[in-house]
Amino acid sequence: MNKGSALIVGVGPGLGLALAQAFSQDGHPVALIGRNRERLTQYASTLAAEGRTARPFQADAADADQLQSVLRDAVDTLGAPEILIYNAARLAPDTPVELDAATFAHRLAVNVTGAVAATRTVLPLLAHGHGTLLFTGGALALHPSPERVSLSVGKAALRAYAQSLHEFQKGTDVHVTTVTIAGVIGGDDPRFAPKALADAYLDLHHQPRDQWQAELLYS
Repeated sequence: MNKGSALIVGVGPGLGLALAQAFSQDGHPVALIGRNRERLTQYASTLAAEGRTARPFQADAADADQLQSVLRDAVDTLGAPEILIYNAARLAPDTPVELDAATFAHRLAVNVTGAVAATRTVLPLLAHGHGTLLFTGGALALHPSPERVSLSVGKAALRAYAQSLHEFQKGTDVHVTTVTIAGVIGGDDPRFAPKALADAYLDLHHQPRDQWQAELLYS
């Protein structure tokens, strides 16, 4: 049986690329979605040279209409989706008093609103109503930082959205989980190497239904 496509929003040189490698190696056609077309094209070419199916798609997660259009294009190209991974985030530092409303709104659009737009687009397209939706969270959702306020608020909101979606999808064939990463990706701890994290996402996709959970606290 052919596997459904994996749509990965927020593909960069760290976790995003590792996710594309893991899910393409598992046999899924992979859509690499991000802002840097040149980098995405290079990643897709590398995966294709290894015998995998991968296509680059340029989109800004802050632009909900553009993101939805690109996700539909990816499905038209690669087939019905089985996996959506929302890995996009705006990582810029900021404090509670320096943020103006426009900047805050834009950063939340990347950190949260894009996830909502992607979910609303992909859910009706899942083959036979079956699939996995994974959201990249972080410890800032649990312990907010005064130096990264918009990211703290964004991860908290994303966590609440994903947990609400998990509850809403109970009794269906849609597995929804947020991966709360309580560590530095690519730091000194090998548990937080991008490949190790990507393997955890893949394990969640293959998790038996009776083990489905709203959150994986990865620490």
